[in-house]
Amino acid sequence: MLDIDRSLTPHTLVRALGKPAASFTKADIVRFVQEQGITMLDLRYVAGDGRLKKLNFAIGSLEHLDRILTLGERVDGSSLFPFVGAAASDLYVVPRYRTAFVNPFAEEPTLDLMCSFYDADGEPLASAPEQVLRKAQAHLEATTGCRLEALGELEYYLFSEVDSIYPIVEQRGYHEAHPYSKWGHVRRETMAHLVRMGVQVKYGHAEVGNIVHDGQEMVQHEIELLPVPIEEAADQLVLAKWVLREVAYRHGLQVSFAPKIIVGQAGSGMHVHTRLTRGGRAVFADAEGLTDDARRVIAGYLRLAASLTAFGNTVPTSYLRLVPHQEAPTSICWGDRNRSALVRVPLGWAGVGDRMLRDANPLEPAQHVDGTSGQTVEVRSPDGSAHVHLLLAGLAVAARTGLLGQDSLEHARRCYVREDASRVEGLAQLPSSCARSAEALLADREHYEEGGVFPPGLVDAQATMLRSYQDDDLSERLYGDADGLAALVQEHLHCG
Repeated sequence: MLDIDRSLTPHTLVRALGKPAASFTKADIVRFVQEQGITMLDLRYVAGDGRLKKLNFAIGSLEHLDRILTLGERVDGSSLFPFVGAAASDLYVVPRYRTAFVNPFAEEPTLDLMCSFYDADGEPLASAPEQVLRKAQAHLEATTGCRLEALGELEYYLFSEVDSIYPIVEQRGYHEAHPYSKWGHVRRETMAHLVRMGVQVKYGHAEVGNIVHDGQEMVQHEIELLPVPIEEAADQLVLAKWVLREVAYRHGLQVSFAPKIIVGQAGSGMHVHTRLTRGGRAVFADAEGLTDDARRVIAGYLRLAASLTAFGNTVPTSYLRLVPHQEAPTSICWGDRNRSALVRVPLGWAGVGDRMLRDANPLEPAQHVDGTSGQTVEVRSPDGSAHVHLLLAGLAVAARTGLLGQDSLEHARRCYVREDASRVEGLAQLPSSCARSAEALLADREHYEEGGVFPPGLVDAQATMLRSYQDDDLSERLYGDADGLAALVQEHLHCG
């Protein structure tokens, strides 16, 4: 089986070492460095702002390499986290071997590894994003016996001069192919890099958003990943954004994940699909359809929906996307395949068996097909400004809240909609600004702090950051001010 897996996997280290990434050891990394002529090592980590950072080493000797892989390095925590004071700012970063990948952009042969933060006593830094996420998953499993998996839909725009030969059609880009859609090769190149790095990619395609404005055309694309445990999903989303920016830059293009590019045109979301497992088995669907476990988790997402925006919608332009009568949600509700709902249950292959397979391929014999493990629950509010690790930690908190809530099934029943959610009266609404999002977070803080998942100081820091925008009445202040709106969009064009 291992030989078959190796023949199919594009992951460079898995192919070379002959073992899955989860089994990588220090000896494996040293052997790969020696055999592949690796001369540089990058330690990478996600800091308080949610962005990917880098510490670069030129490998000087075997002893030097062993020390880096064993002890990591010191960094200035006060420059990486708002809650770390300069008087006691030293932190350690230590690599996680399972995350190793060959850097596809470095001029010298370079190996990169994702790291975890530790304090002066060698204990995990409680407020570090990867540690919050790790604790969220552990607390979910300890209290419910379940683990959460996730995949992100990464939407983005690429900017270029207008093509006069095959002009794009505004808001008609969904699944278009070249030459009617532009820059698909940037998407494909990105996907090829990602799978060689070990990122689990599902597919890529052109998205709806085509915009022509002021001599530029802006073409929207999406890369969707595969469901993996939330700790891996967060790292993979951060890496995907980095790779996209690098590839676009090398083609002389600007890429943006911002929630709004042009007011009045489709923005970019970062929808998150989730899947719950118990004992290694997916539990959101069975032969009868959606399970009670799925409905309880949905109820949890809805209960904490307002405060989850504190991690998933972190800039003022996020709330220019979350407006009525577009596909972005505003009402806190859920539905089946309803794209106006905050939480959506997409098609999950329940009950179809092998009938589609055999209709499309008449030569295929009858066979047992169970696609129910593919059932996900999609949260549609987040966008590209999200602090991904904290967002997924928040979703794990919300899943736990729903699974343990005594009235979760009733809450899910009350919040279910079959029609356009914007037409249903009496539904609670998402926050309308970063300031309101901060209020929701502080109101819900006990859920996030339970079990020591989110440290109180981190919750306070996130609320303070959101309040600093002073955007509570921003829409009213900027109404009719095209220049002011354009300046705001430009300010947050490269968020996330």
